[in-house]
Amino acid sequence: MGRPKGFSREEVLEKAMPVFWKHGFADTSLQDLERATGVNKSGLYTEFRDKEDLFVACLRHYLESQGKRGLLTKEPLGWKNVETFLKNGPLSKGAQQGCFSVNSMREFAILPDGAYAVVMENRALLQHLLARNIEAEKPKMAPSAIAEMVLSFFSGLCIERNLQSGRTSSTRKIESFITALRSL
Repeated sequence: MGRPKGFSREEVLEKAMPVFWKHGFADTSLQDLERATGVNKSGLYTEFRDKEDLFVACLRHYLESQGKRGLLTKEPLGWKNVETFLKNGPLSKGAQQGCFSVNSMREFAILPDGAYAVVMENRALLQHLLARNIEAEKPKMAPSAIAEMVLSFFSGLCIERNLQSGRTSSTRKIESFITALRSL
């Protein structure tokens, strides 16, 4: 019987995710991951097949934690949820800016297929949840079309967070955007 592992999978994901988030998949080395997690290569490879598997697991972990925030499922559904999602969805937590999933989209050409599938599945879920909230407000325009615009705007906000633009600027943009959406 082998030695018991001295780490939890969740701890490794929590410590590896900021490294991938900051440096991207391509520029994150195994040594970076060992340093950040405190787990050596053989320990990481016991828990994860390879760097790609660890990245996809980090992405899933991140998206599951975001889903638990319930930003688009709070009753009553409507513009308030959409505004809350836009204001609180992108994170500003130390080196972690924007959205890990959106930031990862920059590397789609080199990401493992599993990562692409996870990101696209999450975007489809977000679009569905946005459309449900928008539909509750009975807009003149198709809720799915408005949801697409909101998702594109959200991606832009997340990318801007990497520029470390001021929160006041983001809030002003979001409020103007919501005002425009309510007229559709």
